[in-house]
Amino acid sequence: MIRHTVAFRLVHPAGSAEEAAFLEAGAALADIPGVTRFERLREVSPKNDFGFGFSMEFADQAAYDGYNTHPVHVAFVTERWQTEVADFLEVDYTAL
Repeated sequence: MIRHTVAFRLVHPAGSAEEAAFLEAGAALADIPGVTRFERLREVSPKNDFGFGFSMEFADQAAYDGYNTHPVHVAFVTERWQTEVADFLEVDYTAL
């Protein structure tokens, strides 16, 4: 199992319609084959500058690779992520 997580900060003002639209658009990632346990998350700790996160799981590397090259993911990255995300941290985990 691979748990793919990304913490991010948007360029949009907090609470704005643009912020909400980005987070709503991100929900489409949950429908990509191989994605399980998808979550959109809001940061509550003051310990970092990232306001949001996405988390999802994949059964194996093949499912994760399929996600990375899926047209919905590629379109989200090129059309939304690259222009609306100010900074991010991606972490991918496997169980020990």
